[in-house]
Amino acid sequence: MNPNRIAPRSGVAFRLEEGEILTVVDPQGGQVSDLLAFNANDVREVISNGRTFDYEETISLGQGNRLWSNRSKPMLEIVEDTVGRHDFLLTPCSEATFRHFYADKPVHRGCFGNLAEALAPYGVEADMIPTAFNLFMNVPVDGATGRLAVEPPVSKPGDHISMRALSPLIIGLTACSAYDSCGGTFKPIDYAIDRPTAGVT
Repeated sequence: MNPNRIAPRSGVAFRLEEGEILTVVDPQGGQVSDLLAFNANDVREVISNGRTFDYEETISLGQGNRLWSNRSKPMLEIVEDTVGRHDFLLTPCSEATFRHFYADKPVHRGCFGNLAEALAPYGVEADMIPTAFNLFMNVPVDGATGRLAVEPPVSKPGDHISMRALSPLIIGLTACSAYDSCGGTFKPIDYAIDRPTAGVT
């Protein structure tokens, strides 16, 4: 694998063709990556946490699960996952997030701003950005009260998750910018796309 690198606190967007496998790697450990997926032919169809929880019957997503769209179509299938702890409850961090939770720290545009900029060339407007699938993010839920917590990721250097595209997609991907999500540090995220050999199924 010859990965591409996303610099700390930044984001990218790219096209992923049907059948291609996207592998996202936490190269140094303890770093979250927000992932979005849009139908490449109609960006109004977008990844949906609610549909995914409904059809997969779990909020603990990992190998073997699929990620569904707001139109009830599977978009990505998780084919390998060395971590098994991701979040699909919380929205991408934004300037408002920093003002709300980190009043004593500099405001950053966050994953929301990074995704909005990266996805704009594909026709995705800021208000179209949904809840992201937050790779490696550790958000335990108290079973008695339902209260959420944000704890440092459990991912170790080199941990990764691989997802197969079930249709042509536009992917947004970040190296998360929020202090709590990443245990107070900001590191890069690597990703690679496996393009199947023509004629091989």
